[in-house]
Amino acid sequence: MKNFKYNKKRLSVGLVALSILVVVSCFNINKNIEIKGETFKTKLLFKENFDKGLDNWQVEQMPEGTVEVKNSKLEINDVSGCTVWLKQKFEGPIVIEYDVFVIQDGGANDRVSDLNCFWMANDPENPTNLFANSDKRGGKFSNYDSLKLYYMGLGGNHNKTTRFRRYVGNGERPLLPEHDLSDSKFMLEPNKTYHIKIIANHGIVQYYRDNQLVSDFVDANPYTSGYFGFRTVKNHMTADNFRVYQLISE
Repeated sequence: MKNFKYNKKRLSVGLVALSILVVVSCFNINKNIEIKGETFKTKLLFKENFDKGLDNWQVEQMPEGTVEVKNSKLEINDVSGCTVWLKQKFEGPIVIEYDVFVIQDGGANDRVSDLNCFWMANDPENPTNLFANSDKRGGKFSNYDSLKLYYMGLGGNHNKTTRFRRYVGNGERPLLPEHDLSDSKFMLEPNKTYHIKIIANHGIVQYYRDNQLVSDFVDANPYTSGYFGFRTVKNHMTADNFRVYQLISE
């Protein structure tokens, strides 16, 4: 009888381990994705579970804010402006995915606003080194106007606007009417996990939140390589399960 109980316990442990392995394998498996009626295969290029510190990330932040890895998540607690860049540069076509959570728990910076990001970013002044002016930028939002990049400001201006912009590298940040959203369905809810998906497929630039297409832009002169950065201001948030996939046309 003891042997039976022992074997049953071993079987139970084995099944749990197998289940974990299946979940992990499914999470990392290359998947198919459809973009405007065309199906693409994907190849995983990069993953970050935030269990090894901030070695892969470059922090640019105004004074008094903090960026740390806590409970295997990137946690930003910001006062006046912050960008957390992934140090690795990617060349498109790519898909970027991650989970984010805006914290509202009575903290000084627990403001439900500005779940923002940059992607395909480059510095025209330093085309081979985005981080040459890292200290100069220092997290201040206006200091990024000189970059070439795509930007999404989700729930900005105290959670009243959601805006997509294409920075052109000379201080201009054009805003098309269709990318200036104020409907409540495009704003943020506190203490809710959102899954973000960003597509940069040559001239097709899309931003999804929980499978909701927030921005759909066709760029006649697309940015096809560059860096990704989490961006926020006076916000307390976490990020996790960061992935970058290469798109492969079938």
